[in-house]
Amino acid sequence: MGVALREILVDYKVSVTWETLGGIAAVDAHNALYQFLSIIRQPDGTPLMDSRGRVTSHLSGILFRTANFIEKGIRPIFVFDGKPPDFKEETIEQRRAVRKEAGERWRQALEQGDVEEAYRQARSSSRIDDEVIKTSKALLKLMGLPFVDAPSEGEAQAAYMVREGEAQYVVSQDYDTLLFGAPVLVRNLAVSGKRRMRGRTVTVSPERLLLPDILNGLSISRQDLIRLAILVGTDFNPGARGIGAKTALKVVRQGEFDRVAEEKMPGTDTEKILDFFENPPVTNDYSLEWGPPDEDAITGMLCDDFDFSPERVRRSLEGLKVTGRQKTLDSWF
Repeated sequence: MGVALREILVDYKVSVTWETLGGIAAVDAHNALYQFLSIIRQPDGTPLMDSRGRVTSHLSGILFRTANFIEKGIRPIFVFDGKPPDFKEETIEQRRAVRKEAGERWRQALEQGDVEEAYRQARSSSRIDDEVIKTSKALLKLMGLPFVDAPSEGEAQAAYMVREGEAQYVVSQDYDTLLFGAPVLVRNLAVSGKRRMRGRTVTVSPERLLLPDILNGLSISRQDLIRLAILVGTDFNPGARGIGAKTALKVVRQGEFDRVAEEKMPGTDTEKILDFFENPPVTNDYSLEWGPPDEDAITGMLCDDFDFSPERVRRSLEGLKVTGRQKTLDSWF
């Protein structure tokens, strides 16, 4: 998921504290849900489930992570994907195949008793279906939090909202929001804390990237950044074989993008992809209103319907009501 630009962006990642992140954040909802579904699992990779076998990892992530946001003075707006562009279909099919294969490998690892491998493969098998989206929106509504349905890519809509001043930054693990023109990207908010990575536990902290600093530092334009990403591979094209971010940067700087793209990616409509990143479908048909959480309804949904622990839900509901800088949510309304 996302474009592989890490090796040229590492110098522009700035570690930030939670105390500096207060304000409105446009959250790439599908990216956050994928993180919740991938990470919130049992040691053998089994997701959290209720007594009826329904996955609840995403609901746990929304409740507990969002409560943490609000305690830190962050007002999240979850931005959901709409209809993907036609030229993303190949990528979607490839991801389905990868998830299916990972699911098979997960089952094999469980049969062999390899818990660590089972956990790794289980994470790769995570998928967001209609039920995940439906229950996520239902919980957000009960929590009094706004969400936006993008006409197409949620990342593009989130980037637009930051440019328009509706939010201070985009929250996503992927760098694609920078291609869509997000001035500020904050990573690791949905996954902050202790995480298992490559068989060990590490601490993951928030980091911020500023698009102007990246473009100035790399001495390229946003168009060049998009061209670079197209060579590496985006959600809309597989990229050029053998070309990573550093090589793509050299190609773009030397003005060789068109030649290399035609040579190594014949048949790829690079102009169409470039135009989509620059001019994606977005909307301003939404209302951003925060309200108090409906505690009884949240408890009924999570505890009565999905078997959550009443005590854990109660503690999170307290977090939704009290913050450091804002004594109560009333100051938001």
